[in-house]
Amino acid sequence: MVLVNSAEFATQQEKYFNLAMDNEVHIKRGQSLFRLVYEPVVEEQPILEPDEDFYNAITIDELKERMSVSIRNFFADKQCK
Repeated sequence: MVLVNSAEFATQQEKYFNLAMDNEVHIKRGQSLFRLVYEPVVEEQPILEPDEDFYNAITIDELKERMSVSIRNFFADKQCK
């Protein structure tokens, strides 16, 4: 166990954070005693549930076909006028 006062901890934080990976580090501040705890954070990718937009999605081929029809109709209307 490593016991350090708050002033020492403040000036050499990196040292004590590294020590906390393998040792118990306690920081004394006045009458209070704090324990520095090392706990690796594992970031998990959230799993998204399909929503209404997912079920309404179309493929790129469907998009191309729909756009092709829309473009043909647009130009057909322009030529008639």
